Amino acid sequence: MIVRILGEGQYDVSDEALGRLNELDAVVESAVDGNDEAAFEAALAALLDGVRTIGVHHADDSLDESDLILPPADASIDEVRQMLNDDGLIPG
Repeated sequence: MIVRILGEGQYDVSDEALGRLNELDAVVESAVDGNDEAAFEAALAALLDGVRTIGVHHADDSLDESDLILPPADASIDEVRQMLNDDGLIPG
């Protein structure tokens, strides 16, 4: 699966790693639902760090389409709220 972090690039993430990323995503969603800015910033940073750690940087010159798109590290809580769907940022 190819995950794009907006403004940063793409990462190849194995399907087996999605469980861990879903756990981190649930924390982001909870912070957004609670309108807790401090918890949101920490949760978003942890989710993006998880993608960077678990994933392998995808070639910058690749034209492959992303399977998932995540907000940039400096996204506001309102921007992320608009990106959320029923499954959070990461389906599953």
